[in-house]
Amino acid sequence: ALTVRFLTRRFIGEYGDMEFIYSHNLTMDGREILFHIWDVPNSQEQAEEGSSEEKRIQWADSFLLVYSICDRASFNILPLKIQFIKAAKEGQSQEKVPIVIVGNKRDLHHQRVVSSEEGRLLALSLDCGFYEVS
Repeated sequence: ALTVRFLTRRFIGEYGDMEFIYSHNLTMDGREILFHIWDVPNSQEQAEEGSSEEKRIQWADSFLLVYSICDRASFNILPLKIQFIKAAKEGQSQEKVPIVIVGNKRDLHHQRVVSSEEGRLLALSLDCGFYEVS
């Protein structure tokens, strides 16, 4: 849903568990930037497909990992995913891989189970960026 919102400026309430690759041109500061976004929903099946996940990691130049502030499990898997990404990407070069952690559903504060502080601390401890959005 965040990807569709970024690409179209529209919000979609229901979003399936489909994997898509999107391309999008954006002009920033007078420069044209071409994004290729591999949108991968998280599932238990994918967690077991190590080679598929490694292929996606090798394909990407940066990572945006999204969790729901209303779902502790989606937050708890982030450290392992980030360690996997860093091992795969940074092991090949000395360059730091750009990773941003995003807490989604900020508007559902009454259902929050993961605090903003927890998100910020995790990002700080893993040397990642951090945002909360709704």
